Amino acid sequence: MNWPYPRMIAHRGAGTLAPENTLAAIRLGASFSYTMFEFDVKLAGDGVLVLMHDATLERTTDGAGRVAGHAFGELARLDAGSWHSPAYAGEPIPTLERVARWLLRNGLMANIEIKPCPGREAETGAAAALEARRLWRGARALPILSSFSQEALEAARRVAPELPRALLFGELPEDWAQRCLALGCAALAAHEAGLTDPVIAAAHRAGLRVIAYTVNDPARAAALFGWGLDALVTDAVDLIAP
Repeated sequence: MNWPYPRMIAHRGAGTLAPENTLAAIRLGASFSYTMFEFDVKLAGDGVLVLMHDATLERTTDGAGRVAGHAFGELARLDAGSWHSPAYAGEPIPTLERVARWLLRNGLMANIEIKPCPGREAETGAAAALEARRLWRGARALPILSSFSQEALEAARRVAPELPRALLFGELPEDWAQRCLALGCAALAAHEAGLTDPVIAAAHRAGLRVIAYTVNDPARAAALFGWGLDALVTDAVDLIAP
């Protein structure tokens, strides 16, 4: 397939330099000349797609309880920045639509990780794919949809097969290639510790691109690219030049 994506992808916006999965983090990553951003999406209780990693609110907001237990109107009033540092106090939880429109206006690209709340895998996969299709219609580079959930990716494939998909793995199982190909994936997305020269070569032979996460050591990044890695996701936007 066509692969218009850069080698460097900023993790959750700007990784650890700003509150993850916020527009402030994405703006900060862009200030380091990054042109593609990975972020997590899930469904609020009323079906609005929001940027959030955890199934619960406590770690990254001043709210409490399940994300799926709150309508977006409630989530929008939460502070998603103070936990990181006072400079980001009051930063809101953004919707996928708001982030997409900012990225598109600025000619930037997205890797949308579908992060379903428990029990909402297929529903979230389908909703994310349909919303991505609507928001990126006519864009020069479609967003990559990635997920650890095969059920979510299968639902995404069913409703928007034209959007590129990547199956995420922590530890690589023996049948990683078969699982990726069964879902019609464009890429394998794997934890960097499990990627070797032979694994990357095997993925390429299978017609798959390879994305590594989360690579924060410049020497490790250089080694992976030396083996033919296609892209990596990093927190270290200030250390690894795009």
